[in-house]
Amino acid sequence: MKIIVAIAFILIIASLASALIFLMRDKGKSNRTVQALALRVGFSVTLFILILIAYKLGYIQPTGIR
Repeated sequence: MKIIVAIAFILIIASLASALIFLMRDKGKSNRTVQALALRVGFSVTLFILILIAYKLGYIQPTGIR
């Protein structure tokens, strides 16, 4: 589960970086920035739902504040 979450975070950061690159290169003349940011939101929502499902199925357990 830790590996899946780490991969999801890397995908989210990569999508955010690509949106920045598209914004700098295109200067707002294309939709590539919007598509990259929409992809980032999709990855984030998917990660959140995956964490909720993993909790419900018992794959992850809350540890509380130590």
